[in-house]
Amino acid sequence: MAKMPITKAGYEKLKKELEYIKTVSLPENIRDIEVARAHGDITENAEFAAAKERQSFLQGRIAELENNLATSYVVSLDGLTSDKIVFGSIVTLEDTNTGSRITYQLVGPFESDLKENKISVTSPIGKALIGKSAGDEVSVKTPGGTREFEIADICVVAKK
Repeated sequence: MAKMPITKAGYEKLKKELEYIKTVSLPENIRDIEVARAHGDITENAEFAAAKERQSFLQGRIAELENNLATSYVVSLDGLTSDKIVFGSIVTLEDTNTGSRITYQLVGPFESDLKENKISVTSPIGKALIGKSAGDEVSVKTPGGTREFEIADICVVAKK
């Protein structure tokens, strides 16, 4: 699998989630399995079945997080400028049809989260924005049809 870019904050967030699952969620789940097993016949024990299903989910999530961390490379956001859109840029787009504005940060696919307005550089919008400048217009094919945007502003992440 190809290496995927990730911000330092995104990498740390994945590491923290992995550590939490391994040190808190999985041990809790093991205790739940033991308690459910103590109730007797496990063939018709809903608590046991639910705990085993949760264990499977947690183990799958651990494998996914370990893979994501192994196939990521941290991209430094130091020295970013607001001349052109690059990985890590914060971009304000104006829909040319409605005039509505939305701001996104371009991040790697393992840390994209629409609720936090973080979109992947590998998404259709992310791909269309890379290398563009403020004032440029972009056309993006989305599942809902083609949308036209003007790049209203490009910011860089403030240093902490």
